[in-house]
Amino acid sequence: MPRPLFLSAALLSSTIASLAAENSPLFLGASQLSIATGKPSLVLMSSGSTHIPVWSLSGGTEGQSVCGVVPALPRDCGGVKVEITVTSTDAETSPAFEDVYRVHLSQMVEGAPFTARQRQGDPVRTALPAGPLHSRNIVLESYYKVVSGAPLTVRIQREPGDPADTFTRPTGLAMVTVTPVKTPPAPLVVHDGPGYNSWPMLQAMGDKLVCVYSRGSGHTIGEDARATYARTSTDHGNTWTAETTVANSPGYGDVPVGKGLDSTGAMLLWVRRVGKEWHQDLYRSTDGVTFTLITTPKLDPRPVQITDVFAVPGVGLMALWFAGDYGDQGPTHSWGTLTSKDDGKTWTQATIESGLTKAQWPTEPSAVYLGEGKILAIGRSEAGDSTTVRTQFQMTSTDNGATWTRQPTNISDVVISTPSLILDPKTGLISNYYYQRGKAGVLRRRVVKAESIFDHPLQWPASEAVAAGSDSTIDAGNVNATVISDTHYLSYYSGKAPNTAVLMSVLKAPGGE
Repeated sequence: MPRPLFLSAALLSSTIASLAAENSPLFLGASQLSIATGKPSLVLMSSGSTHIPVWSLSGGTEGQSVCGVVPALPRDCGGVKVEITVTSTDAETSPAFEDVYRVHLSQMVEGAPFTARQRQGDPVRTALPAGPLHSRNIVLESYYKVVSGAPLTVRIQREPGDPADTFTRPTGLAMVTVTPVKTPPAPLVVHDGPGYNSWPMLQAMGDKLVCVYSRGSGHTIGEDARATYARTSTDHGNTWTAETTVANSPGYGDVPVGKGLDSTGAMLLWVRRVGKEWHQDLYRSTDGVTFTLITTPKLDPRPVQITDVFAVPGVGLMALWFAGDYGDQGPTHSWGTLTSKDDGKTWTQATIESGLTKAQWPTEPSAVYLGEGKILAIGRSEAGDSTTVRTQFQMTSTDNGATWTRQPTNISDVVISTPSLILDPKTGLISNYYYQRGKAGVLRRRVVKAESIFDHPLQWPASEAVAAGSDSTIDAGNVNATVISDTHYLSYYSGKAPNTAVLMSVLKAPGGE
């Protein structure tokens, strides 16, 4: 059994402060942490002549946490990454169990309450190691925006009440690592005129980028003032052509909801038209400037949205849809596929799941065809509680989309975060882009080999921040990605109502730097 360790919490040394100036990781050992909430114990975990001081965090008692202070951050620091090192001496330790942790972060900024910059992190679930005495490094936060030079308070809490925490025995928190990171590069501007410019779709047509977006007076989809517009760029988004109108239907609000290419390379664009009725209009363009309406399919269930179009060999074009009501908690929600064998002129609808509750409902999905009949899709979660129930969904098919399996993932740093996937054929890497709304205000990316997570949706690696935006919860987000050669282009919107801008970030494809 671990032995009690009676040490007072120590201040960080000047050596650690000097490390901060060099952008090196800062380490808070167990003796540099103190009790924040509950009654965790500072003990020695021992094996033979090896003794490690750890904070023992219960697997059965909720509300136990410890905290520490990083007194200074580098002047060029835009954010921090926080990870923990945990271990266990319990004989029951095995990968059959999971535990859950979260970090609470705040800063003491002069002239403001120390609660002003407080942010509760999202719960992170991981499987335990192969056996006792093994240690794990767990990333709890990949990017928390900071004010450089101000003290940072870090509080670590285990969440035994979370449904994913199945290990009822104590675990030992040995260390907290805080790594300063620089602010992501500033995005390019597609459109920042007056109005609520939002919900962009971005499509590559050869070397040309086409960005289609909507504008209205606020975060509304059915107002008559809302129309859909397009701009194009041939210099990687540095400059854009004048705005052209795609759809401006009298008595309706027009919002782009999905994009793709047909077999000839022409752009297809789904536009949701909302007024007295809801319609899903499909437009086609050969230049990204002029768009022609080609069909308005009659669909039942009526989709809330139809998402991006992609090709499936032997099937034709495919898009995913979802139906229901964002405000309804009951079992009234569904999702499925649309397929077309004639480049979008006609579509066949199939329902994959129905009778779902809001918490079970995968919305605004993004999908990629992997080959050999395999399709990988990621769906947004509409769950509101801050537990591991609120994670993106993973949907997979091994028979070209005829049948599907839906499972939760370990992607929990989300707040109504719409995913956008890119598959890089050369490397086999999947990039999952999504914007974490609210206080985070961060565009994130997770990169993984498709085969690593296709049957293992709880094994997505930690995210990284690739762009930052507004922390106004609904006035930023909805990333949509496309690719030209080895470069990824990411459109999203950011601002604060009534004025928001359409932005674009440019990144080298992972593995190709």
